[in-house]
Amino acid sequence: PLEQYAADFDDLFDSLAQRRGFRQYLTGLLAPRERNKTLTCLAGAEPVAGAQHPAVQRLQFFLSESPWEHERINTRRLERILDDPRTAAHAGGVLVIDDSGDRKDGTATAHVGRQWLGRYGKTDNGIVTVTTLWADERLYYPLHAVPYTPARHFPQGRSDPGFATKLQTAAALARRATQAGVHFRAVAADCAYGDQDGFRGELATAGLPFVMALKRRRGTWAYGPDAHTPVDAARELAWHGPDRPGDWTAVTRTFRDGHTTTWWAADASLGWWGPDGTTRLVVATTDPDTLPEKSTWYLATNLPRPGSPREADSPHPAADLAEIVRIYGIRNWIEQSYKQVKDELGWADFQVRTDRAIRRHQTLVNCAFSFCWEAGPPPAPANRPARPERGHPIAPPGTLAPGPTHRPQLADPHHHAATLVESLVQHAPASRVTEPDQRSQYRPTTQPLPPTPALTNHR
Repeated sequence: PLEQYAADFDDLFDSLAQRRGFRQYLTGLLAPRERNKTLTCLAGAEPVAGAQHPAVQRLQFFLSESPWEHERINTRRLERILDDPRTAAHAGGVLVIDDSGDRKDGTATAHVGRQWLGRYGKTDNGIVTVTTLWADERLYYPLHAVPYTPARHFPQGRSDPGFATKLQTAAALARRATQAGVHFRAVAADCAYGDQDGFRGELATAGLPFVMALKRRRGTWAYGPDAHTPVDAARELAWHGPDRPGDWTAVTRTFRDGHTTTWWAADASLGWWGPDGTTRLVVATTDPDTLPEKSTWYLATNLPRPGSPREADSPHPAADLAEIVRIYGIRNWIEQSYKQVKDELGWADFQVRTDRAIRRHQTLVNCAFSFCWEAGPPPAPANRPARPERGHPIAPPGTLAPGPTHRPQLADPHHHAATLVESLVQHAPASRVTEPDQRSQYRPTTQPLPPTPALTNHR
C-alpha cells in the first residue's frame, strides 16, 4: 500500500534519490514508535553514534538540501484525499483552526522563540505552528500548516512587512482552504481565536461562516444592570428545570461510539450580540442551573437563526441550536489529530534548523497521516457511526531487522514496510477517551497508537 501511495508523488521529484528518500522517510514515520523519530531513527541507525552514517546523511540531504517543493507535495496529498469518495470534504464538515507549540532549545532554529505553548500550558522556548484541519463525524485530516515566526526574527520587529500574527496566518489559511476546493459548514476555533474581534471580522469579510468559543469572563461594554460577560448573559436566561426549560432547548449530542448525551442550548443577548444580530451568542451546557465551567460553551457565530430577519439576506444557510453545538463539537477532533501527528508520527521530532526543512518535515508527517486513511478501512457512513472494536489484541511492535544487517549500526526499515503498515492500519487498539482537563497530562504509551478511524470514539 505504501508503494502505491508514494508512486503518485513520483512526478514531483526530479531524481531517483529523491523518490527513495520520500519512501524511506514515510516508512520511518509509520514505523512503531520505539524512540523519537529523528533522522537516525528514520534511517534505522544507532542514536547519536549513527548520525554520520551514509543512510542518515542521505535523509538529511533529502530534507534540507535536495531541490523539491513541499507545497506541491501537500497539494497533491490534498488532491488525493479530496478526490477519494471515502474522504472527500463536503458541505457538512468543519474547518478547524488551531495552533500547536513544541519545545525547542536554543535560538538558532527558524521560528524559535519564547512564546505560549498551549500543549504544555505555559510560556517556554519553542516553535508554534498554525494549522487547519477538516473534519466531520467520521474522519479528520490536516490541510495546511504554517510555522509562526516571532517578531524578534525580523529586522523591524512587529512593524516589519514580513511579520504576520497567528491570527493573520490563520485567516490566510482559512481562505487558502476554500481556494483548494475544501467545502465546509463553518470555521471552528477555540477561545484563543474566538475572543479576537479582528479575526472574526476577517473571516466575515472573506465570506466565511464561523462558530468560535469565547471565554466565559470576556468583558463587553454595557449599561450597569445589563450583562457584561457571556456567563452573565447565560444567567439571565430563564430556566425552571428539565420539565420547564424556559429559554433553553434540549440538544442531543451523539458520539462516535454511539452513546448520546443531552445538553441544553440557548440564544443569549450580550451588548450588540443577540439572536437576530450580525453575531449570535449561543450558550451550550450540561446544566443551565449551575453552568459548570468544564462543560459549558459560550459560542459566537455569524450563522443566522432560522426564522430571523437576517436569514433571507445572509449568504450562509441558517443554523439552529443543535447545528451550532454539532459544529463546535466536531472541533474536538483536532485534539485527537495532534495526539497522532505529535506522539506517534513524530511531528516535533525533527533535528533540522532551517525553515524549509521544518516545513518539509511537517508536510511529510501529514502525508503519513493521510496515507493511513487510504490504506486503512473506509470510514463508516456519516449517518451510522461505527463503534470502535473493544478488547482487540494489540499488535506487537514491528521488527526493523530480523537478523544481522549488511552494515553495522543500521537496520533499514524499508524492506519491512508491508509488515509495519499492516500492523499499523489493521490492528489498531481502541483507546479510552480522556476528559478535556486530562489531555494536558497525556503521555505517550509504549504501544503503537496509529492514526486510524478505529482508534477512538472521540468527537
